[in-house]
Amino acid sequence: MERVRGFEVAKGFEQAGINMPVRKTKYSAGYDVEAAEDCVVPAFKAGQAPTLVKTGIKAYMPEDEYLMLCNRSSNPKKKGLILANSVGVIDKDYFNNNSNEGHIFICLQNEGDKPFIINKGDKICQGIFVKYLKVDDEDVILNKRCGGIGSTSKEENNGDN
Repeated sequence: MERVRGFEVAKGFEQAGINMPVRKTKYSAGYDVEAAEDCVVPAFKAGQAPTLVKTGIKAYMPEDEYLMLCNRSSNPKKKGLILANSVGVIDKDYFNNNSNEGHIFICLQNEGDKPFIINKGDKICQGIFVKYLKVDDEDVILNKRCGGIGSTSKEENNGDN
């Protein structure tokens, strides 16, 4: 069977008992993504960096798709957790990039007044594969991704796309 889109365990998590994201109902758009290990998301303080939660997974997809990471509906009201970047975007070229092999981290912020404990296996967000369109006469970019969050502006030009 030809592989089109899906998830794999990220390097270093092969023996960690990582569960692949799954849709829970027939009409669910999102795949539930779990935390790869226990961690604490501290209560928010001005100037504090968000917490990067490891998932232990990476995602592959066709060239005209991305994986959109969205908050779970229960996170803000029940747990006080929000995605610090509102929506995460995992591009096709993030998979197997040289910097971190494509390991997906979830960028969380705790709006509550107490630290929030996330346990390994807790569902922390949902991933939705989405097609996108390109504009007419787009300039071809020959840069290769070299990292994760905030790496688009740090591309290495090697003409290898």
